[in-house]
Amino acid sequence: MDGKIPRARAYRAGQWHSAERPLAEEVPVAITVNGTTQAVMMATPADLPDFARGFALTEGLAQSLAEIEEVEVLAGLQGIEARLWLTEAAAGRIEARRRRSVGPVGCGLCGIESLAEALRPLPRVPGGIRITPADVADAMQALAAAQSLHELTRAVHGAGLWRPGAALVAREDVGRHNALDKLAGALALAGIAPASGAVVLTSRLSVDMVQKAAMIGAPLLIAASAPTTLAVDQATGAGITLIARARGGEFEVHSHPGRVMTQSDEDSDAA
Repeated sequence: MDGKIPRARAYRAGQWHSAERPLAEEVPVAITVNGTTQAVMMATPADLPDFARGFALTEGLAQSLAEIEEVEVLAGLQGIEARLWLTEAAAGRIEARRRRSVGPVGCGLCGIESLAEALRPLPRVPGGIRITPADVADAMQALAAAQSLHELTRAVHGAGLWRPGAALVAREDVGRHNALDKLAGALALAGIAPASGAVVLTSRLSVDMVQKAAMIGAPLLIAASAPTTLAVDQATGAGITLIARARGGEFEVHSHPGRVMTQSDEDSDAA
């Protein structure tokens, strides 16, 4: 979706100019499950069916795509409603773990009702591909090239799945959590396993991003910015490789470094 282009006054080189600057859209999006609101997020109004499916999967509302029976997106005067209809089994689990979150962009744990929920047990993520340092740089470059809305607005985050020899699947949003949820929904609908590549992010690696990655079985996370200490702890426990500060061909690996090949590994494979 293209950014909106309102007129503005720009001050450059000591002079005032008339300017047009594309801006990212940000609207309230309510996610409802079987008629009950689960979350209201500020989001970019693109790929909202992917957003709804991905949110359900990364937040554990649905354990698989098979538990999502229908997705409906309805625009209203005050915002957009993304309606999910889940199976009876999934609805029962939600009732047992009631969650309501009404929060701004960037707040991934708004509405959690206990500390135990904030640090929920994560599934162990096995397997995953092994990548080279050159692959890390390629993945970041591929995500940058796929961010058409960010190129226009400089105001949105991106999340993508990089796979060797395959086209990058990417989604964008004003919220980093929303971008990852949209990606999760798109991958599930396309039948693409996150373990077949590396999830690439423009944002920092906060603990909630690690939690969402674990819920969809993503063993590799590459990000432009740094992780938090809690994110590293959770990734270590979940078996996820965190690659942070990936810029200009340089990066840091904070957990499970065995998925990133050393020079001796590459030499051995080439022999």
